[in-house]
Amino acid sequence: MLTDAACRNASCPPDKPRARLADAGGLYLEVAATGSKRWFVKYRFGGKEKRLALGNYPAVSLKEAREGREKARKSREEGRDPVQARRVAKVAAMVNSAQTFEVVAREFHASQAKGWSEGHAKHWLRAVEKDLFPWLGSVPLPEVTAPLLLQTIRRVEARGATQMAHDLRGSAGQVFKYGIATGRCTSNPAGDLRGALVAHNVKHMAAILEPAKVGELLRGFDSYTGQPATRVALVLSALLFQRPGNIRAMEWAEVNLDEGLWTIPAGKMKRTIHGKENGRPHLVPLASQAVALLKELQPLTGHGRYAFPSLLTGERCMSENTVRTALRRLGYENGEMTPHGFRAMARTLIIERLPGVSPDVIEAQLAHGKSGPLGMAYDRAEFMEQRRALMKAWADYLDQLKGGAKVIEFKAAGRH
Repeated sequence: MLTDAACRNASCPPDKPRARLADAGGLYLEVAATGSKRWFVKYRFGGKEKRLALGNYPAVSLKEAREGREKARKSREEGRDPVQARRVAKVAAMVNSAQTFEVVAREFHASQAKGWSEGHAKHWLRAVEKDLFPWLGSVPLPEVTAPLLLQTIRRVEARGATQMAHDLRGSAGQVFKYGIATGRCTSNPAGDLRGALVAHNVKHMAAILEPAKVGELLRGFDSYTGQPATRVALVLSALLFQRPGNIRAMEWAEVNLDEGLWTIPAGKMKRTIHGKENGRPHLVPLASQAVALLKELQPLTGHGRYAFPSLLTGERCMSENTVRTALRRLGYENGEMTPHGFRAMARTLIIERLPGVSPDVIEAQLAHGKSGPLGMAYDRAEFMEQRRALMKAWADYLDQLKGGAKVIEFKAAGRH
């Protein structure tokens, strides 16, 4: 029987290429002339003598070598060749490493990112890297159970991020569906968490919806003492009710003041990459009030690319916080009115206060996509007549509110 001291002091005679120091049960330490020491187990299987390498000494201690010998003995008793069993284990380990949650998630992301918007692709990967990979990344996909996934997402809930928790369940579900499709797992535990997460109360963008208060807001724009371009951006946000990012990124080349039309390229719209590359531009008719505002702005910024350039450099458009900050200066806190709130304000008041406007035309002007057989039909040029009428009626209505006129509520056609 070997001892640690014997292993430590073992050496190869100078007249031999190697020497073997036997322990028991076929285990021995082989010492080479170079001084390296390796563990082997000698055994018979299928009528042939074989040996199994257990590693180098002292990285593998005497105790660990004996444990390896016992594992080999149990394999033989079960009718398995220890060498073949090790090869199978190595292959299984390689397969498992290729089907861990992180590997499959990154593979899924790479397969889908080209069809997603750049922002969504970055957000998706950043979220799973932060909140899922630290606990699930190294776990083989088939071993991620519903309780394990729930425990991981509960950490996100614990910090109050309930919407993120629901988003992560959805992202995990996408990974498992992809894993099923590619043969890496057979079930989707994310689906079993439906109803198990804390309900998320959606907070809609704050918006002013009462006509009298909208009038106060519009009169406040006239008293704004900040940058003239910012005041115009505030008024146009109300008149055009487009997404804040589109308003601030308006380019003079996109605006035709003679025809009263703003053409937003598809690439600037909130769409999938396919929609950005292949979709139609979004057309925004400009009422006479909007045209007058832009003509007022043109001498100030018309020499550059953007209608609302950054104060720091004309190479970029206005900051996303400029309009929000302007609203704060006018006394409107974030819980009362936001730049995005102009869209909700317009949609609500047009439906409730202007007669005969089709909800389809409103949705078209908001650039809201629609599923079903109509698809993007809302955005086709044959709706321009209705859009122009809508934008004129809306601008005139805002003028009435701004002037403090008594506004009579109309019922839209078909509403009771």
